Amino acid sequence: MNKPSVIALVQARMGSTRLKSKALADLAGKPLLHHVLERTAMIPGVQTVVLATADSDVNRQLMHLALSMGLEAFAGPEENVQERFYLASEMFPCDYIVRVTGDNPFTDPDFAGETVALALKTGADLCSFTNLPLGVGVEIISKKALDRCRRESSLPYHYEHVTPYIKEHPELFTIVRREARYENPCGDVRLTVDTAEDLELARRIYEALYRGSPFSLDEVLRFLRDNPGLMEINRHVEQKPMTSSG
Repeated sequence: MNKPSVIALVQARMGSTRLKSKALADLAGKPLLHHVLERTAMIPGVQTVVLATADSDVNRQLMHLALSMGLEAFAGPEENVQERFYLASEMFPCDYIVRVTGDNPFTDPDFAGETVALALKTGADLCSFTNLPLGVGVEIISKKALDRCRRESSLPYHYEHVTPYIKEHPELFTIVRREARYENPCGDVRLTVDTAEDLELARRIYEALYRGSPFSLDEVLRFLRDNPGLMEINRHVEQKPMTSSG
């Protein structure tokens, strides 16, 4: 029996609503998206990394960035990200998809690799780890679940956020979530980039830790433990709910 094939789709576009053009924001001398792609390419078990962006001219520079790194790039619908994922998964055939968002420059390759392994072991339609800082983890989606989502989704936020239909219908899908176990001396910490405050925190961390190659989650948490005031920079930022659209 052939081993299931796994691709990673990194969703990113220039027209993000809360912090426009953040994909190319400077982070330790490189575009933010470079770091997301660099980390995604390190995930064990992933055969192909694809930037899945929107099919408008302004996003061509994002595609050029991915291609310059030796990765793949795909352009699809601007707002219907679920359809973008479906079309990308048709162009790059696979059994499983690692969903990575382009605003997560702290995506952790080790936990992502564990998530891939868990999905393959359990045959999950949707697999993720809980108990990780926001912006660190990934979701694994089976191709057959994505195909069913495309057929049956009906609400705007289903299309924008890709996986809500699966989460809302556990009777239809095999959903596997496991608690990530690691030492976290910081409590709740926000490690995604949606706002200017998020970007400021990311820049402070990258200035301290980035030396040309990705650093570990443990290093981030130790740095924040030793500099607890930094977490106040974006503590007030509220995360958009899964059911939001636009």
